Amino acid sequence: MPRFLVERTFPDGLHIPVDAQGADVCMSVVGTNAKSGVTWVHSYVTQDLKKTFCIYDAPTPDAIRETARNNNLPIDSITAVSVLDPYFYRG
Repeated sequence: MPRFLVERTFPDGLHIPVDAQGADVCMSVVGTNAKSGVTWVHSYVTQDLKKTFCIYDAPTPDAIRETARNNNLPIDSITAVSVLDPYFYRG
């Protein structure tokens, strides 16, 4: 499955509470994504909460765009990526 980096901007910041309500929000996104064959792997959030860099496994960038619309999430850019692990080179 192809992997993508999705950059998003949240002008007012991304505020997901670290409690059951926040878990429900995240699981709703996961469920919506699954309908299009999209898997949210993890995200990095800037300290000011205004930018996220999200790793997704998805069949196509269009599938990510569709799930973003369905989840009411912005997209700045989608970039196809692969993993470079420094431990790969150890023998």
